Amino acid sequence: MAIRLKRLLKIAVPLSLCCGTVAPAFAALPELPLNGVFTGKQGKNHLQGIAVDERNGWIYYSFTTRLVKGDLQGNILGSVEGLVGHLGCIAFCPEDGCVYGSLEFKKDSIGADILHSLGDGREYEDGFYVAVFDTAQITRMGMSAEADGVMTAAFLPEVLDDYAGKGENGRDHRCGCSGIDGLCFAPKPGDPDGPKKLWVAYGVYSDLLRSDNDHQVLLCYDRETLRACAAPLRQTDMHRQGPDAPEKKYFAFTGNTTYGVQNLEYDPVHRLLLMAVYRGHKPQYANFDMFAADLTKPARAVPLKGLGETGAALTLWGADAPESDDVAGWRDAGGQCGMHVMNDGSLLVAETVTVDGENAAYIKPYTFDPETGLQPKAAAANTRLTVWQRILRWIRAIVAAVKGWFGA
Repeated sequence: MAIRLKRLLKIAVPLSLCCGTVAPAFAALPELPLNGVFTGKQGKNHLQGIAVDERNGWIYYSFTTRLVKGDLQGNILGSVEGLVGHLGCIAFCPEDGCVYGSLEFKKDSIGADILHSLGDGREYEDGFYVAVFDTAQITRMGMSAEADGVMTAAFLPEVLDDYAGKGENGRDHRCGCSGIDGLCFAPKPGDPDGPKKLWVAYGVYSDLLRSDNDHQVLLCYDRETLRACAAPLRQTDMHRQGPDAPEKKYFAFTGNTTYGVQNLEYDPVHRLLLMAVYRGHKPQYANFDMFAADLTKPARAVPLKGLGETGAALTLWGADAPESDDVAGWRDAGGQCGMHVMNDGSLLVAETVTVDGENAAYIKPYTFDPETGLQPKAAAANTRLTVWQRILRWIRAIVAAVKGWFGA
């Protein structure tokens, strides 16, 4: 063991020195308590997603109409407010220091509930965007999403086309599209070591009487192209500036769910695209709370069940091929209101609570294994580590970070 550790240290220590920013990034991260990091009380709307800047030890919370910036000790550092749409799942990009999030404006019951919670009686256009927050500019509480230059947004015409389009037998909403929610950075299927793209997943209405809403629909964009299209957003007169189309549109056959993918995360250890959902109610399906697409396997152009078209289909974990009836997943998995995969493969998962009539959450350490799904971190994992165990953990974190940052 001692010889092995010396060899590892000969590689890891020079690597951390030459890369400069690698070691400090993880030195800033505290060991999270098992009872979690408290988000603070955040008003009438519940938590939608979380993202972590591991280099600086900052965490971001999407509370539907506001983005909140904090640290992993539970301190709140700033917020961006004034949104009248639904800010959903978010992801942090270490390459540009921005938080990206799904942002939708629509006239359905979700949109109406948001406006009611804000006491806003105005009517807004339907629109679907990726919001881009410049986190370096979030320096105080109550910053304006419109007036303070902290947020831009890129319009997604593909989503509006499906939301406004017609599906099976002339029913509203092609593919059952209710908008967008899940979002993350992940490689393309079949190229798990390749560059990461921005993925955004549809919300999908639960309708037991149609068969064209049994897929998760995921759009894939080049981040730099999308950001170049982004512009400040005036919500009373929303622009339509964004990429004409996604690089690719993927389909994952899971059976119908309730509002589609709530949170989307890439697990680089198992090379799985994790999809946390609210379970569906069609009796012919297993109705899991979480599914995963296996990104080691390329997408295949196959006929899509219930849609009457051919599309690029993903293979789910536990299935032999795309569009398989043998759908696997996990029950009671959690993650629907926020999850984040750290560079070392560990996870943070949000558990929502209500405090004094306001919405809040605890962000807790979890583990993930395909055989067991998401599990709260065992108390034993928080026991005192030996020096060698700490060194090994540090080395693994450095190697994972270098692979992530340099595309290794």
